[in-house]
Amino acid sequence: MRATIKNVSPSPQDRAARIAAELAGLGLALPGSLMQRRVRCGWPGCRCHADPPQLHGPYWHWTRKRAGKTISRLVPDDQVDDYRQWIDNHRRLRELVTELEDLTLAVADEHSGYQPRRRTRQTSP
Repeated sequence: MRATIKNVSPSPQDRAARIAAELAGLGLALPGSLMQRRVRCGWPGCRCHADPPQLHGPYWHWTRKRAGKTISRLVPDDQVDDYRQWIDNHRRLRELVTELEDLTLAVADEHSGYQPRRRTRQTSP
């Protein structure tokens, strides 16, 4: 006979410990995005202004927002894989923080007895 376990969910402390362990193992994290661009220069006789144009590049750019301003940086080809990993780590970091926030809110709601109000439709007379 095979034993089955139904409706088993880890305790909030176990889930928080799992999240913390994954956070500790993430490594470096960098927000933003990585884009590959081809550009035209300012020389009118250059091949990038021909018909059809042969643009310069590709060049890798890392871009992010900071204090409402866009920051962009040229990334050398040999660092592109590092930047990809750091950006992936940042996305996972945000997911884990959101999961931890949701878990904390659920525990707080459970301890306080908070229950969301059900909306009722008001009928006009």
